[in-house]
Amino acid sequence: MNVLCNARKHHLIYRIVKMKTSLQYLPKITTFLLWLLSLGVALVSYRFLALGLEAAFPGMMNHIANRNLAFILHISASPVALVLGLFQFRPRLRSKYPGIHRWSGRIYAVAVVIGGLTGLILAFGISDRPIAAFGFGTLSILWIGATARAIQLAMAGRMAEHQRWVYRSYALTFAAVTLRLILPFFIVLGDMEYSQASNYVGWISWVPNLLIIEFYLRRRKAGKTLTVSA
Repeated sequence: MNVLCNARKHHLIYRIVKMKTSLQYLPKITTFLLWLLSLGVALVSYRFLALGLEAAFPGMMNHIANRNLAFILHISASPVALVLGLFQFRPRLRSKYPGIHRWSGRIYAVAVVIGGLTGLILAFGISDRPIAAFGFGTLSILWIGATARAIQLAMAGRMAEHQRWVYRSYALTFAAVTLRLILPFFIVLGDMEYSQASNYVGWISWVPNLLIIEFYLRRRKAGKTLTVSA
Protein backbone atom coordinates (compact mmCIF):
# COMPACT_ATOMS: atom_id res chain seq x y z
CA MET A 1 0.00 0.00 0.00
CA ASN A 2 2.80 2.39 0.95
CA VAL A 3 4.66 1.49 -2.23
CA LEU A 4 1.55 2.31 -4.28
CA CYS A 5 1.05 5.63 -2.49
CA ASN A 6 4.70 6.57 -2.99
CA ALA A 7 4.49 5.68 -6.67
CA ARG A 8 1.42 7.88 -7.09
CA LYS A 9 3.10 10.70 -5.18
CA HIS A 10 6.22 10.50 -7.36
CA HIS A 11 4.08 10.41 -10.50
CA LEU A 12 2.15 13.49 -9.33
CA ILE A 13 5.39 15.36 -8.54
CA TYR A 14 6.77 14.38 -11.96
CA ARG A 15 3.67 15.75 -13.71
CA ILE A 16 3.82 19.03 -11.75
CA VAL A 17 7.51 19.50 -12.57
CA LYS A 18 6.85 18.69 -16.22
CA MET A 19 3.96 21.17 -16.32
CA LYS A 20 6.11 23.92 -14.76
CA THR A 21 8.89 23.22 -17.26
CA SER A 22 6.41 23.50 -20.14
CA LEU A 23 5.02 26.78 -18.79
CA GLN A 24 8.52 28.26 -18.69
CA TYR A 25 8.61 28.10 -22.48
CA LEU A 26 5.17 29.70 -22.89
CA PRO A 27 6.39 33.35 -22.98
CA LYS A 28 9.03 32.45 -25.60
CA ILE A 29 6.48 30.61 -27.73
CA THR A 30 4.03 33.51 -27.44
CA THR A 31 6.73 36.02 -28.41
CA PHE A 32 7.79 33.88 -31.38
CA LEU A 33 4.20 33.62 -32.65
CA LEU A 34 3.67 37.35 -32.13
CA TRP A 35 6.71 38.20 -34.26
CA LEU A 36 5.95 35.56 -36.88
CA LEU A 37 2.33 36.62 -37.39
CA SER A 38 3.06 40.35 -37.30
CA LEU A 39 5.97 40.17 -39.75
CA GLY A 40 4.04 37.77 -41.98
CA VAL A 41 0.95 39.98 -42.17
CA ALA A 42 3.07 43.10 -42.70
CA LEU A 43 4.94 41.55 -45.62
CA VAL A 44 1.81 40.11 -47.23
CA SER A 45 0.11 43.52 -46.97
CA TYR A 46 2.59 44.91 -49.49
CA ARG A 47 1.69 42.36 -52.16
CA PHE A 48 -0.17 45.11 -53.99
CA LEU A 49 3.19 46.62 -54.97
CA ALA A 50 3.87 43.60 -57.18
CA LEU A 51 0.33 42.54 -58.09
CA GLY A 52 -1.59 45.79 -58.18
CA LEU A 53 -4.62 46.65 -56.04
CA GLU A 54 -7.23 44.69 -57.98
CA ALA A 55 -5.24 41.45 -58.05
CA ALA A 56 -4.02 41.81 -54.46
CA PHE A 57 -7.44 42.68 -52.99
CA PRO A 58 -10.01 41.22 -55.40
CA GLY A 59 -12.85 41.32 -52.91
CA MET A 60 -12.23 44.88 -51.78
CA MET A 61 -12.49 46.97 -54.95
CA ASN A 62 -16.24 47.57 -54.62
CA HIS A 63 -15.76 48.65 -51.00
CA ILE A 64 -13.02 51.21 -51.67
CA ALA A 65 -14.53 52.92 -54.70
CA ASN A 66 -13.44 56.60 -54.80
CA ARG A 67 -11.23 55.98 -51.76
CA ASN A 68 -8.27 54.25 -53.39
CA LEU A 69 -5.75 56.76 -52.02
CA ALA A 70 -7.01 56.34 -48.46
CA PHE A 71 -6.86 52.56 -48.87
CA ILE A 72 -3.30 52.64 -50.25
CA LEU A 73 -2.14 54.89 -47.41
CA HIS A 74 -3.87 52.63 -44.90
CA ILE A 75 -2.31 49.39 -46.14
CA SER A 76 1.08 51.12 -46.47
CA ALA A 77 1.25 52.76 -43.03
CA SER A 78 -0.45 50.09 -40.89
CA PRO A 79 2.16 47.36 -41.57
CA VAL A 80 4.89 49.82 -40.55
CA ALA A 81 3.14 50.26 -37.20
CA LEU A 82 2.69 46.50 -36.92
CA VAL A 83 6.44 45.85 -37.27
CA LEU A 84 7.86 48.85 -35.40
CA GLY A 85 5.47 48.31 -32.52
CA LEU A 86 7.18 45.00 -31.80
CA PHE A 87 10.47 46.75 -31.10
CA GLN A 88 8.87 48.97 -28.47
CA PHE A 89 8.68 45.95 -26.16
CA ARG A 90 12.39 45.09 -26.35
CA PRO A 91 13.92 46.07 -22.96
CA ARG A 92 17.45 45.81 -24.38
CA LEU A 93 16.63 48.32 -27.11
CA ARG A 94 15.21 50.76 -24.56
CA SER A 95 18.22 50.51 -22.26
CA LYS A 96 21.11 50.23 -24.72
CA TYR A 97 19.80 52.29 -27.63
CA PRO A 98 17.30 54.82 -26.23
CA GLY A 99 17.67 57.03 -29.30
CA ILE A 100 16.61 54.23 -31.65
CA HIS A 101 13.76 53.37 -29.29
CA ARG A 102 12.49 56.97 -29.33
CA TRP A 103 12.77 57.39 -33.09
CA SER A 104 11.16 54.04 -33.86
CA GLY A 105 8.39 55.06 -31.45
CA ARG A 106 7.90 58.34 -33.30
CA ILE A 107 7.70 56.60 -36.66
CA TYR A 108 5.29 54.09 -35.12
CA ALA A 109 3.10 56.97 -33.92
CA VAL A 110 3.10 58.63 -37.36
CA ALA A 111 2.17 55.30 -38.97
CA VAL A 112 -0.69 54.89 -36.47
CA VAL A 113 -2.01 58.39 -37.19
CA ILE A 114 -1.95 57.77 -40.96
CA GLY A 115 -3.44 54.30 -40.56
CA GLY A 116 -6.06 55.52 -38.10
CA LEU A 117 -7.18 58.57 -40.09
CA THR A 118 -7.41 56.62 -43.34
CA GLY A 119 -9.19 53.86 -41.44
CA LEU A 120 -11.80 56.43 -40.42
CA ILE A 121 -12.19 57.58 -44.02
CA LEU A 122 -12.70 53.99 -45.14
CA ALA A 123 -15.14 53.33 -42.28
CA PHE A 124 -17.23 56.40 -43.13
CA GLY A 125 -17.50 55.09 -46.68
CA ILE A 126 -19.30 51.91 -45.55
CA SER A 127 -22.78 53.35 -45.95
CA ASP A 128 -24.58 50.01 -46.39
CA ARG A 129 -23.10 48.33 -43.28
CA PRO A 130 -23.44 50.63 -40.25
CA ILE A 131 -22.38 47.90 -37.78
CA ALA A 132 -19.11 47.32 -39.65
CA ALA A 133 -18.59 51.06 -40.13
CA PHE A 134 -19.08 51.75 -36.43
CA GLY A 135 -16.76 48.88 -35.47
CA PHE A 136 -13.88 49.89 -37.75
CA GLY A 137 -14.44 53.57 -36.99
CA THR A 138 -14.28 52.96 -33.24
CA LEU A 139 -11.10 50.95 -33.73
CA SER A 140 -9.48 53.83 -35.62
CA ILE A 141 -10.42 56.41 -32.98
CA LEU A 142 -9.23 54.24 -30.08
CA TRP A 143 -6.03 53.37 -31.96
CA ILE A 144 -5.08 57.02 -32.42
CA GLY A 145 -6.27 57.90 -28.90
CA ALA A 146 -4.28 55.17 -27.14
CA THR A 147 -1.13 56.07 -29.08
CA ALA A 148 -1.56 59.79 -28.40
CA ARG A 149 -1.98 59.05 -24.69
CA ALA A 150 1.19 56.92 -24.70
CA ILE A 151 3.14 59.80 -26.30
CA GLN A 152 1.72 62.32 -23.83
CA LEU A 153 2.79 60.18 -20.86
CA ALA A 154 6.27 59.63 -22.32
CA MET A 155 6.73 63.39 -22.74
CA ALA A 156 5.63 63.86 -19.13
CA GLY A 157 8.18 61.29 -17.95
CA ARG A 158 5.52 58.93 -16.60
CA MET A 159 7.16 55.88 -18.16
CA ALA A 160 5.29 53.13 -16.29
CA GLU A 161 1.95 54.53 -17.45
CA HIS A 162 3.43 55.16 -20.90
CA GLN A 163 4.28 51.47 -21.26
CA ARG A 164 0.76 50.45 -20.28
CA TRP A 165 -0.71 52.63 -23.03
CA VAL A 166 1.80 51.33 -25.56
CA TYR A 167 0.48 47.85 -24.79
CA ARG A 168 -3.07 49.06 -25.42
CA SER A 169 -2.01 50.81 -28.63
CA TYR A 170 -0.31 47.70 -29.98
CA ALA A 171 -3.27 45.50 -29.01
CA LEU A 172 -5.28 47.65 -31.43
CA THR A 173 -2.50 47.55 -34.02
CA PHE A 174 -2.58 43.76 -33.78
CA ALA A 175 -6.18 43.87 -35.03
CA ALA A 176 -4.62 43.63 -38.50
CA VAL A 177 -3.41 40.14 -37.59
CA THR A 178 -6.54 39.08 -35.71
CA LEU A 179 -8.74 40.11 -38.64
CA ARG A 180 -6.78 37.91 -41.04
CA LEU A 181 -6.90 34.98 -38.65
CA ILE A 182 -10.66 35.03 -38.11
CA LEU A 183 -11.88 36.23 -41.53
CA PRO A 184 -11.43 32.84 -43.26
CA PHE A 185 -13.72 31.20 -40.71
CA PHE A 186 -16.57 33.51 -41.70
CA ILE A 187 -15.89 33.24 -45.43
CA VAL A 188 -15.16 29.50 -45.63
CA LEU A 189 -17.14 28.02 -42.74
CA GLY A 190 -19.82 30.69 -42.58
CA ASP A 191 -20.17 30.87 -46.37
CA MET A 192 -20.20 34.69 -46.22
CA GLU A 193 -19.00 37.41 -48.54
CA TYR A 194 -16.61 39.97 -47.05
CA SER A 195 -19.45 42.50 -46.86
CA GLN A 196 -21.35 40.18 -44.51
CA ALA A 197 -18.31 39.07 -42.53
CA SER A 198 -17.19 42.68 -41.95
CA ASN A 199 -20.11 43.20 -39.57
CA TYR A 200 -18.48 40.65 -37.28
CA VAL A 201 -14.75 41.12 -37.88
CA GLY A 202 -15.19 44.88 -37.52
CA TRP A 203 -15.55 44.18 -33.81
CA ILE A 204 -14.05 40.74 -33.14
CA SER A 205 -10.72 41.77 -34.67
CA TRP A 206 -9.95 44.21 -31.83
CA VAL A 207 -12.32 43.94 -28.85
CA PRO A 208 -10.85 40.59 -27.62
CA ASN A 209 -7.35 42.05 -28.06
CA LEU A 210 -8.17 44.91 -25.70
CA LEU A 211 -9.83 42.63 -23.17
CA ILE A 212 -6.83 40.28 -23.14
CA ILE A 213 -4.29 43.10 -22.75
CA GLU A 214 -6.35 44.72 -19.97
CA PHE A 215 -6.46 41.39 -18.15
CA TYR A 216 -2.68 41.04 -18.60
CA LEU A 217 -1.97 44.58 -17.38
CA ARG A 218 -4.19 44.18 -14.32
CA ARG A 219 -2.57 40.85 -13.44
CA ARG A 220 0.90 42.37 -13.88
CA LYS A 221 0.01 45.36 -11.73
CA ALA A 222 -1.48 43.10 -9.05
CA GLY A 223 1.68 40.97 -9.10
CA LYS A 224 3.88 44.02 -8.58
CA THR A 225 1.64 45.22 -5.74
CA LEU A 226 1.93 41.85 -4.00
CA THR A 227 5.72 41.87 -4.45
CA VAL A 228 6.03 45.34 -2.96
CA SER A 229 3.72 44.45 -0.08
CA ALA A 230 5.73 41.34 0.67
